[in-house]
Parts: sequence; C-alpha cells; structure tokens
Amino acid sequence: MKTRQESDSMGELNVPESALYGAQTQRAINNFPVSGARLPEAFIRALIHAKATAATVNASLNEIPEEMGQAICKASNDLLAAPDIMQHFPVDIFQTGSGTSTNMNANEVLATLASRISGHPVHPNDHINHGQSSNDIIPTVLHISAAVELSEQLLPALHHLVNEINRKAQSVEHCIKTGRTHLMDAMPIKLSQCMGGWAAQIESNIKHLKQLQPSLQQLSQGGTAVGTGINAHPDFSALFCKEVSARTSVLFTPADNFFAGIASQDTAVALSGQLKTTAVSLMKIANDLRWMNSGPLAGLGEIELEALQPGSSIMPGKVNPVIPEAVAMVAAQVIGNDTTITVAGQSGNFELNVMLPVIASNLLTSIQLLSSASQLLADKAIATFHVNEDKLNETLSRNPILVTALNPIIGYQKAAEIAKQAYKEKRAVIEVAAEHTDLSIEELTELLNPEKLV
Repeated sequence: MKTRQESDSMGELNVPESALYGAQTQRAINNFPVSGARLPEAFIRALIHAKATAATVNASLNEIPEEMGQAICKASNDLLAAPDIMQHFPVDIFQTGSGTSTNMNANEVLATLASRISGHPVHPNDHINHGQSSNDIIPTVLHISAAVELSEQLLPALHHLVNEINRKAQSVEHCIKTGRTHLMDAMPIKLSQCMGGWAAQIESNIKHLKQLQPSLQQLSQGGTAVGTGINAHPDFSALFCKEVSARTSVLFTPADNFFAGIASQDTAVALSGQLKTTAVSLMKIANDLRWMNSGPLAGLGEIELEALQPGSSIMPGKVNPVIPEAVAMVAAQVIGNDTTITVAGQSGNFELNVMLPVIASNLLTSIQLLSSASQLLADKAIATFHVNEDKLNETLSRNPILVTALNPIIGYQKAAEIAKQAYKEKRAVIEVAAEHTDLSIEELTELLNPEKLV
C-alpha cells in the first residue's frame, strides 16, 4: 500500500496515500483493532451535518472566514451525497470513551476536502472543530442521530404497525376464539379484541417515545470541554440549534444545562428503556402469532401465517413462522442493547460520560432493528395471516369454561362440577348443564352464546 506522511501533535505517521483522513485517525485505527465494527451510518451522517452547521454558524459570527465556511459546507454536502461515505470512517466503535477519535476522523476528512475546494489550508482542529470539543459534539450528535431516526424511521414504522393491526382486526371482527390464561382454556374473546390489545400496546409505546422527544432534542453543543463553553462564541449554541434544525427538519434547542448533558447520558438511557419496552411488546405479539399458528395438526392451528419459505432442510412440506421468530430475536437483541446502555450510562465520571460510542451504537442499532421488525411484522405477518374459522368454532363449542357464565345462576361449585364432567366425558358443556340444572336448552343456548360472552 502506498502511503503518505502526516503529522499531529504527537509527531509524524504514515497513512494510506488515498485516505482523506490524517494522523489522528490512523492512530485510532492502529490503537483499536477491537471489533471491526464502526459507528452506524446514521451517526456519521449526523456528525457531518453537525460539522457543516458549526461551519455555517462560525462563519456568520466571523469566527472563521466566510469562504472557508462555504468550503466546509460544500465538503460536507459532497460527503453526504457520496454512496461510499463509510469508507472514510474506519474507526472502531470500541475506542476512546469520548468518541474523540471519531470526531477527529470527521475533522480530518472534512479538512482535506475543504482544503481541496478552497485552495487554502483548512485545519481539522482550528477550523473544522472551531468552538467545539469532542465532549460536546459527540453527545450532541448522539442526540441528533437518535432524534432523526426516531422521527423518520421508528415512529412511522410503529404507526404503520398499529394501522395494519387495526385494519386486520376489522376484517376478523366476526371471529370468536377460545381465550387463554396460563396457556389454558379460558373465556371466549373476539380475535379483534385480542388484536386491539396488541394495537393498544404499540400505541402506548408511541406515546411514551414521543414524550421523550423534547429531552432528546435538547443539545449540549456549546458546552465544549466541561460544560463551561470555553472557546465557543456565546451565541454559538442557539445559532447551532437553529441551523441544524433547518438541516434535519427536526426542532432542536440548547440544553437547559450543558454540564448535565455532557457528564451524563440519562436521556439516552431513558430512550433505550422505552425501546426495550417496545421490544417486549413486539415479543408478546410475535409469540401470540406463533402460538395461534402452531400446528397445523398437533398445535392450536387457529391461524395460518403466510408461507414465506421452506421450513426444514430435512422435513418436506414444513413451514415455520419465520417473521415472528425474526421479530422475537430483534426483541432479544434490543433488550440486550439496553443492558449495555444502562451500564454505559453509569460511566459519567465527573464532567464527562466515557462510554459515548457504545451508547450511540447500541441506541441507533435498537432504533433501526425495531423499525425494520415493526414493518416486517405488519406487512408479512399481520396483514397476510388467514383465520381457520372452523378450528376456532370447533374448539369454542367444546370449551367447558363457558360454564363460567352460569356462575350467577347456579353458583361456582355447581358450575365447576359441570365443567369437570364435560372435560372428563369430552362433551359440550351445554349438554351436561342441561342434565344437571333446571335450565332449558333454549335458556342455556342463550346464556352460553359466545357472541354475548365477548
């Protein structure tokens, strides 16, 4: 590999000749051969937007020359338009806890590009990073990227899931099935009522996610190294938020307290907790679908999920509930990500949290996974399953638990005796009840009508 020599405050270093980055990025590549995984593209894009925003604001405040600000903005826009943007950001997730290596990676890449555009030297620290510190830009970008992904990806996906559940529920309004508690037969329930419960769970998650948006959209930019704002123009924070809001179409405001925003990641922890709750909701829906789809002969067989692929490499004809299984695995991953974020959130030592990259990576991964899984669950499971109405009706007609409806008339004890006999003799409860009560078949038919019991 051909190399060129670059230098930073620690001395000279060889970097690949074609690389846009410089010495500090190369040191990070050398120092952190940990996972081979990089911060998500959503984070890198938000970081580039933040750098363009800072350049625009600094130029407007006469902190850097106007021509330089324009060159940095053009470099940022060119980079964002490039299909291979991530090749320029090779730093591992597991790096310095402030994300300084990723910040300097962006500074160096943009300095190279802006220098080429302007024909004048643009310095990664003095110009691209002007009025900033890794300690405020990385927490800021964490918030920006998560806020944009939440607004543009996850919330629309969850709304789509709710709409698809409600649409399907309307189409199966007439279907009544045996309810189950403890996985055992219970009183009947409409399939639409079951699905209404799913929709309500997701709607609750949407509500709670939206409640976190105002906190997530507060930015620490302007606090610089420790929250005091050293080396940043007094107006930088407010103007930065105004400009980045225009660039992203998400409304951002300065944090109420820069010290808290830099030293802690409580908002990220709270958001992750709500993402975990959303994952738990998706797991519940996925498992309900799997149970109802079980069979087709030896399971419940109440519904039939769309056949998407062969289910076995050895058993011909087998079809598995692949979408609910994938969603369940996503839920497990998000729950694990939340544990990582919880531990990382505790690493706010004095004036800086020092696990910012792993928080950003796990948070954005969770948002992306939940967005994709919600879309898949809606389109390839909820929208397309078929109801086996004959199986629902057959099971319902033999459910002795229907005798619960007679409790107010014959008492719990007598009803229990009828239910046990119906179980034992594998007979319909209405027949046994007719033999052991003074109620007529007509009265029992009316009292035990599943349509009235739901």
